[in-house]
Amino acid sequence: MEVQVKIAISGKGGVGKTTISSMIVRELASRGRKVLAIDADPNAGLADAFGYDRETMGAIVPLVERKALIEERTGAKPGESGGYFALNPKVDDFVSRYSVDVNGVPTIVMGALKEALSGCYCSENTLLRSFLRHLMVERDEWLVLDMEAGFEHMTRGTAQSVDLLLVVVEPGERSISIARKLIELAEHTDIPKTRLVLNKLHGEEQALAVAGKLGSERVIERMPFDMQAVSADLSGAMPYEYCPELVAKIRSLVDRLESLTER
Repeated sequence: MEVQVKIAISGKGGVGKTTISSMIVRELASRGRKVLAIDADPNAGLADAFGYDRETMGAIVPLVERKALIEERTGAKPGESGGYFALNPKVDDFVSRYSVDVNGVPTIVMGALKEALSGCYCSENTLLRSFLRHLMVERDEWLVLDMEAGFEHMTRGTAQSVDLLLVVVEPGERSISIARKLIELAEHTDIPKTRLVLNKLHGEEQALAVAGKLGSERVIERMPFDMQAVSADLSGAMPYEYCPELVAKIRSLVDRLESLTER
């Protein structure tokens, strides 16, 4: 029986999280895996990173910005304070209705949760969290969830259904500090496994320094700094097709993910 794995990927902004997420998606698809890509990062670049042409196709509308949909499913207008709304809105048709095919992979942009202090956005947040719960618990496929440096989308119930948290870390105290906080947060929300991808490394000394601060037993892959990845990003090219050294690392990483999460 084929393993179906739910992976959340997080880390400080700029560490290469979206690049790595996109390459994992492409590698899984190349192996014939049934995979769903979810962009839960407010900066929303996952689809672009593995082949979406927004100049031709236009920007993908995040779920959180579909105001008519939010009102239809929750019974409350987005941004309205007070009143009642559905706590368990219907979300099981979102993948079929609102996903965009990117190189054969259905992809959805969720958008950011709204800040409570900017008004009552309970209906939007409820819709996103209900959708995430549906993805984690009720669907049967590989799920790659590209997140910001936090779990604002997740409740304890949905986090428990994540098989693995991958934290992408680069050499640098801010990145290490955020990774440490993510590891603690994952433990508090009962995510069963947390592993580290060390990225943008300049040599073994940096790898040992980062691993020493976060725990070498958590390191699942070490990835070098790659100028081809920088060039691909600047030109809008897909790193999976232009960075052979990183692709080899991603293939090794996916091998480990499959082994690590086998039930």
